[in-house]
Amino acid sequence: MKIENWKLKDEARKASAIPCFAFCTAHVALAAMLILMFTGSVAAAQDHSGHTAPPTAEGQAGHGTPQPAVTEQHPAGHEAAPAPTQEEKKRAKQPKAEKKKVEEQQPVTITLPEEKRQLIGVRTAVAAYRSLDRQIRTVGKVDVDETRLAFVNTKVAGWVKKLYIDYTGQKAVKGQPLLSIYSPDLVTAQEEYLLALRSQSAATAPGGFSEVAASQQSLIDSAKRRLFLWDITEEQIAELEKSGKPKTDITLQAPLDGIVLEKMVLEGAYVMPGMNLYKIADLSNVWIIADVYEYEAPLVTVGQEARVSLAYEPGESFTAAVIFISPVLDPTTRTIKVRLAAKNPHLKLKPEMFANVDITASSGARLAIPTEAVLDSGLRQIVYVEKKPGVFEMREVKLGVRGETYVEVLSGIRKGERVVTSGNFLIDSESQLRAGPGGGGHQH
Repeated sequence: MKIENWKLKDEARKASAIPCFAFCTAHVALAAMLILMFTGSVAAAQDHSGHTAPPTAEGQAGHGTPQPAVTEQHPAGHEAAPAPTQEEKKRAKQPKAEKKKVEEQQPVTITLPEEKRQLIGVRTAVAAYRSLDRQIRTVGKVDVDETRLAFVNTKVAGWVKKLYIDYTGQKAVKGQPLLSIYSPDLVTAQEEYLLALRSQSAATAPGGFSEVAASQQSLIDSAKRRLFLWDITEEQIAELEKSGKPKTDITLQAPLDGIVLEKMVLEGAYVMPGMNLYKIADLSNVWIIADVYEYEAPLVTVGQEARVSLAYEPGESFTAAVIFISPVLDPTTRTIKVRLAAKNPHLKLKPEMFANVDITASSGARLAIPTEAVLDSGLRQIVYVEKKPGVFEMREVKLGVRGETYVEVLSGIRKGERVVTSGNFLIDSESQLRAGPGGGGHQH
């Protein structure tokens, strides 16, 4: 009985050992497969990179000699490029800044066949010395010519007796009566002058004293000078001497031909010395005050001609000339006041009226090219020069004064060279496409 139990236990132990052995065997097989896969990947990677795989122990045991080295190959299967030369190594060691400088010194050229040039419409122009004219267009306001403006006032106190010019806007002619004033002071001065004349006549009569006559002449001159200072004319004094009677009123006359802009007096009013009674302006010549921006101010000089036109007279213009440039800049508008003088025979230019002003500024003969020949990126100005038919070279230029159709070239272009004026955008695009991304091209 004991023997049978021992046999049963022994058989059960053996039965339990079988699955454990199978499990261990499976793990060992899986580990072996992983090792083989890993070593295979390493060998493949080494073979792909072009290096010789080290011989295995099995290879050494199976063959008496080691395996030959594998030749280095590129992924495409071609042999590697030859080793770089000393010159290439020297260029590779060259600093990047020097490389960039050498590349910038080399001009960028592009060659286009005749068919393509005709297709894109390439046209050229010659760089030559030209007079650069520029039009400065601005707005001005008509103003009175201050040299043809006058105030009428009196130097004596009195009462206005009569107005001959009695409304604003009336036309006055030089010497025309404006108003008459009764002044007691003026009557007294006339009586003193007449008395001095009578005294002189008595002193120069037979039996008179010469000393008295000389004194009376001095009184006459003093009284006459007083009348002159009160704006009594020579004709009025001569009339006073002829009549021998003082006038009770004085007549003020227009000092110039013009239009009465202001009338500050009424009949019967009492006026004081120095009071302005009329404001008269000659509008046959007027001023136009124009505003010129500060960057255009250097182009304007005294004596330049300008054209003045009105919005309501589109077909008519007036000739004007610059007579004054303000030395002070307006800080609000950042402009400079420019004064122009214009003839106004028909009085179409009226004070306070706005007008369009075109000033022609000429800078003299300068080396210039057409403005459309310049490709301006803001940082650089590029021009394409035709070296020979079909061959174009890119140049960086420095520009100066700009005109209406031409621009001055300070550097980069010589006289007689031909520059591209039409099709330069397409030539520039073609040069960048041929350069390719990141190599040999130019940047704007």
